[in-house]
Amino acid sequence: MRTGEPLPEVGDVLAALATGLWHWDTAAGQVTVDAEAARLLGLPPERACLTEAQVRARLHPVDWNEVTGVVQLAVAEGTLAEVRIRIMDELGHVVRIVRSRSRPTFDPERRTYELLGTLQEVAEPTPGTPAGRSAVTGDWRRSREAFLLDAGRALAEARSTEEVLRVAAGLSMPGFSPDGLAVFGASGDRLTVIGHHGQPRNDMNPFVNMPLDTDYPAAEVVRTGRAVYLSSPDQYRSRYPLTWPLVEQYGRRSWAFLPLTVAGRTMGAWMAAFAYPVAFTPDERSVLTTVARMLAQALSRAGAAETQRELTEGLQRSMMPVLGPDIPGMGVAARYVPTGGGLQVGGDWYDMIQLPGGRFALVIGDVQGHDVRAAGLMGQLRIALRAYAAEGHRPDAVLSRASHFFHGLAQSDDDPADSRFATCYYAEVDPATGTVESARAGHLDPVVRMSDGTALIRATAGGLPLGIDPDSDYPITRLALEPGDTLMLCTDGLVETGGHDLHSGWDRLRVILEQHDGDLDELADALVQAVHGPSSHHTTGPLADRREDDIALLLLCRQGEGCGCGDSPVVRTPLRRTMLTVAQAEPERIATARQHLRDLLHDWPSEDQLDAAVLLLSEMLTNVLVHTDADALLVAEVTGEPGERRIRVEVTDNGDDLPHKRRPGEMASSGRGLMLVEMLADAWGVAPRGEGKSIWYEVYESPGPVDAAADGPAAA
Repeated sequence: MRTGEPLPEVGDVLAALATGLWHWDTAAGQVTVDAEAARLLGLPPERACLTEAQVRARLHPVDWNEVTGVVQLAVAEGTLAEVRIRIMDELGHVVRIVRSRSRPTFDPERRTYELLGTLQEVAEPTPGTPAGRSAVTGDWRRSREAFLLDAGRALAEARSTEEVLRVAAGLSMPGFSPDGLAVFGASGDRLTVIGHHGQPRNDMNPFVNMPLDTDYPAAEVVRTGRAVYLSSPDQYRSRYPLTWPLVEQYGRRSWAFLPLTVAGRTMGAWMAAFAYPVAFTPDERSVLTTVARMLAQALSRAGAAETQRELTEGLQRSMMPVLGPDIPGMGVAARYVPTGGGLQVGGDWYDMIQLPGGRFALVIGDVQGHDVRAAGLMGQLRIALRAYAAEGHRPDAVLSRASHFFHGLAQSDDDPADSRFATCYYAEVDPATGTVESARAGHLDPVVRMSDGTALIRATAGGLPLGIDPDSDYPITRLALEPGDTLMLCTDGLVETGGHDLHSGWDRLRVILEQHDGDLDELADALVQAVHGPSSHHTTGPLADRREDDIALLLLCRQGEGCGCGDSPVVRTPLRRTMLTVAQAEPERIATARQHLRDLLHDWPSEDQLDAAVLLLSEMLTNVLVHTDADALLVAEVTGEPGERRIRVEVTDNGDDLPHKRRPGEMASSGRGLMLVEMLADAWGVAPRGEGKSIWYEVYESPGPVDAAADGPAAA
């Protein structure tokens, strides 16, 4: 070509170089090719307008997907889209490999792409060479896919920011692996370093709290959301001269800075630095971009999980009370274990409230549900109970007021099905006497472990759960803790966790209570471990599903021999006692009294004596309810060493008429009570008690004392 002659047409030049032109408009679904591009696609060498389906039929199916991914990556980074494509014939054979280079644009309103580019035939690269690594075919593709699968799985399993950074530092990318990594975040208008690898511990200090408008690649990525690739030190020095002196000391040759984007928001930047030159081909950029996206998702999940853990732990600490100062003569231990889901706080709670005169109250309860609303309702109910207790109300009044308060609080007008209720047990304790006055709202009965290790469920009067009926009544039950006795209060999670029902769950706990010889805190840990630790999986209950629930546990002991909460070793003393009131309006509690007595005599060797003692108790309680207008108070006590024990059962009422023996006729329906007592008891008697009377009997563990007859009614 002579000087001054006009330049040839671009199309003529490209045709001379065996390079074709093509234009792809995804909105119209059409691809326009010139003659050379048509020839490279295996079509007649003439200009043509093709549909996407016609072009796709000429490309390898895997490469069509590769084209789509590379185009999206190029739009995101504002770079050229370059990819190798296998051209297929009608029989599915590869006829040639072409390289496509294009400049894609994206219309955000129509969400369509438009590409103008070139096609040029290239030789099949040799596997393992740099050219082969940059191709979309061959072993490198399979290695890349395997790497991304492994990286995605490892990052998905990371549960904390520290774990995510450790996984990222251990990633070995196929064909090119960075030897320096850093993850940057943004706090206000400052750049922060979340973590780094490949540099000494304090060598990232110059980059900490760097302003976002600094001439630094990571800051630019956070500002713009676009990746920065620097293939050589000269390129870094020319683009970022101000921060190059800080980077030069590390001796790196190539750098990639990629945005960490989640839900369209750039949360930080990821730097991958290499000790050797990297060209950052489209495939290498694709791998780095994919890893950056997975890393951003993993960091976002880990950050959310850590925030939730911090929130729930803080909420739990604020809602779970400190047990307060030591109480003379008493020991207290408590545990709260959230087990029912992702939220680490739910509706279970316990509390200890100081009252005037040295007394204190113990509260335990469970708001229905395991979610944020349950936790919020629990916090409000706990505050209300404290307020009512501080006003000086007795247990029945505290729960009645709490039920009225909770009914208005927990009812949902928007969704009646989301109305809540709460179970609760409230007990006032007098440390001087060991007396416990309690009221129960649908909660589990307390358990008392006596000084000799025997554990009994203490049946208490109760009412409906809080919030169901605002006018519910909650009768008071009184019991006394003897020195060495331990009171256990818990929520149903301690009993039913592991597929247990109330009966099988209690059997599991009873073994721990009766056999444990440690102090009170060790007993609390042992109870939790029995139902929540690894050993609990070997003691699953009869239910099909292993149910999990929150656990709240309170232990209160009256210090003495056998309680295990003092400095002296545990000594089991031969004393058991139970006390129960049977009201005129509650004849069904006679069955509860019989069960109490059976539990008290659970290790009595003679079944006949046990049955006799239970029969006599039933007869005496029934006699009070039928022949008087008073309530019956039962006190049963077992004393003595095994083999020489005796049980004394005493029933007291306020009636004035003393019982007496009489001979009933054959058709009489009463009159045999004292005859049964005289026949089955080893000793018995009747004694006036000021206002009222008491009738008692004793049964001696076989063989009984020789002088049993001397303790009969005459002696009384």
